[in-house]
Amino acid sequence: MVGMAEAPWLTIVGIGEDGIAGLSAPARLALAEAEVVTGATRHLALVGDLTAEVEPWPVPFDQGISRLLTHRGRHVVMLVSGDPFWFGAGTSITRHLPADEWIAYPVSSTFSLAAARLGWPLEDTPCLGLHAAPFSRLRPHIAVDRKALVLVRDGDAIAVLARYLCALGFGGSRLHILEALGGPRERIRHAIAADLDFADIAHPVAIGITFAGAGDMLPQATGLPDAWFEHDGQITKSPIRALTLSALAPKPGEKLWDVGAGSGSIAIEWLLSHPSTQAVAFEADPTRAGRARANAAALGVDRLTVVEGRAPEILEGHARPDAVFIGGGLSETLLESLFSMLATGTRLVASAVTLESEALLTRWQGLKGGTLLRIELSDVVPIGSRRGWRARYPVVQWSVCL
Repeated sequence: MVGMAEAPWLTIVGIGEDGIAGLSAPARLALAEAEVVTGATRHLALVGDLTAEVEPWPVPFDQGISRLLTHRGRHVVMLVSGDPFWFGAGTSITRHLPADEWIAYPVSSTFSLAAARLGWPLEDTPCLGLHAAPFSRLRPHIAVDRKALVLVRDGDAIAVLARYLCALGFGGSRLHILEALGGPRERIRHAIAADLDFADIAHPVAIGITFAGAGDMLPQATGLPDAWFEHDGQITKSPIRALTLSALAPKPGEKLWDVGAGSGSIAIEWLLSHPSTQAVAFEADPTRAGRARANAAALGVDRLTVVEGRAPEILEGHARPDAVFIGGGLSETLLESLFSMLATGTRLVASAVTLESEALLTRWQGLKGGTLLRIELSDVVPIGSRRGWRARYPVVQWSVCL
């Protein structure tokens, strides 16, 4: 006869500001039967006296994981905030464990409580956890009359957030400051970002934002105006960038290599296409590499990885991409290296402006297939008292699937 499976040794219990009173019966039973209870000092205080061995979770968070795993086989309860799997500690723990070793009992998340207090639809409201992330992650979401719910580190962080909004021209945004939701200390106050002067904001705290102001809103189409990027002229210009992103065809979860990244505009727009995309920008010039990092941070995609060095040598040792863009440093050696190292099905897009580079792409297209596109654009410019067309340098784009 097959024996019954053993019960999970780890129970992850989400807890709110109402403490034990807000827990389900199974969560209370797990606490009563626990041999070890661990969690942040604030969470431990919410459950009062315990008969189990108590271990406060250390800071930084990752230091507690190895210690937790030493208790495998004992009855362990880990206390976390609200819903463990919505900007919570749950996934940080469960990625180290098989599915049959843990069970979780969530309570209402801070986002759910905030939406219930403000009457906002969660399905239409961006929810961001910015405890340790830059406020620039808000940038793609900032639009007049739109809303967002944000978790922050502490009360002081709200003043920083207000200054960030003011610097972008959105100082008129209405802030809903939500302290200790769901418990006896709950308090909700409201302020305009430019006028915020609260000095006694309690932790834990969330903030609801209704954006208002005359600042620039980030367009959602590809081919952002060049003015959104700091650059020294080494940038794939807006209309060419739109065609390039179309050829690269980013999909959720995919990784891009942007070789000869310059300002990083291609990689950044790749990342803006979906929050699960990844990108590595390779750039030989340290000044340009720093500029690409700054552009990514300013546009809310701080997950861009920028690697300084010259291709193809610098490409070794990096996880293989789903797509590659060559915007600078195009050479026979680079193409040979890429075709030798990339997996079948990888999409490659390369641009050429000079006759020599155009000839190189033409020859490789004859060898490997794909499509060649010659892009010629002209702009209206003054000619004396009248106007006329001035042609830009034509760009030849090669697109191929390996």
